[in-house]
Amino acid sequence: MLIESRPVTDPEVDALVAAQQRELRAADGGLDGQATVVHDGIRYLVVVDGGRVVACGGVQPLDADTGELKRMYVRPAYRGRGIARQLLSALEELAFQQGHSVLRLETGSYLPAAIGLYTSCGYQPIPVYGEYVDNPYSVCFAKRLPVAA
Repeated sequence: MLIESRPVTDPEVDALVAAQQRELRAADGGLDGQATVVHDGIRYLVVVDGGRVVACGGVQPLDADTGELKRMYVRPAYRGRGIARQLLSALEELAFQQGHSVLRLETGSYLPAAIGLYTSCGYQPIPVYGEYVDNPYSVCFAKRLPVAA
């Protein structure tokens, strides 16, 4: 398994993001959640297993100190193998390298596996922020990244 950086325009990133969005629409039971607004500066990492891209996630700067985790997704056939946890760790390192001291994220209240992953990795609930404020199904989390020694 390899974790590598990919450009925003990478067709495999596009395919995973499209699959994520389809799965979210199916999981939300027709709640019609808001589309995520992606701003400039997002950097994607992908997980490659046997030559196939099986997971993705991105870090988008919100301000000089804060990054936002975006589009975390693991193909269903690859879940339960610890891939999301490894990808999350790599995304935290990327955010730290970009100078962020805090990483935030938004997920759906109807996604208990995602919430479980984030809380088990040290993310704490925070008030809903930004474009998620008017979405009653959004829950938000943040984690202070370790300071370099």
